[in-house]
Amino acid sequence: MSIVLDGDNLTTVGVINSGTAVASTSGTSITFTGIPVGTKRITVMFQGVSTNGTSNFQIQIGAGSFSTSGYNGSGWYHSASTISAGVFTTGIGCINTVNASYLYSGLATICNITGNAWTGTVSIESNGPGGGGGAGSISLGGTLDRIRFTTVNGTDTFDAGSINILYE
Repeated sequence: MSIVLDGDNLTTVGVINSGTAVASTSGTSITFTGIPVGTKRITVMFQGVSTNGTSNFQIQIGAGSFSTSGYNGSGWYHSASTISAGVFTTGIGCINTVNASYLYSGLATICNITGNAWTGTVSIESNGPGGGGGAGSISLGGTLDRIRFTTVNGTDTFDAGSINILYE
């Protein structure tokens, strides 16, 4: 921990902590639990991620259990010939169009606004012809302690890549 002088104010700046990278080569979600009280920002990093289907990627957070509804957000996709967008209510949207033959890499930043209110943005690219992103927000019923990367349908299986988090 360090102290930063900002004008007349002293601000405590937290240490950036890393989770343990998880191979996203099986299962329907990649989960990180035990996020400590006081965390204000979480970065989800994913590289070469793919599933066996076409359900859109999303990130869900929770306090004791995962919130699977109540999100307010959207996701989008663009290529040289296509632009699409969609509404996400079951998670923070990562991208609006997924192709099972592509590998996706990107970053999501999810920040605490105040209390138990969180908002996030996502940037994602693929080895296919395009990329995209998303954004969303939710107010939890308690203190955030978990985060997961999954699909909207919750049944597509991961078959490539790795995922990790930073939290501070």
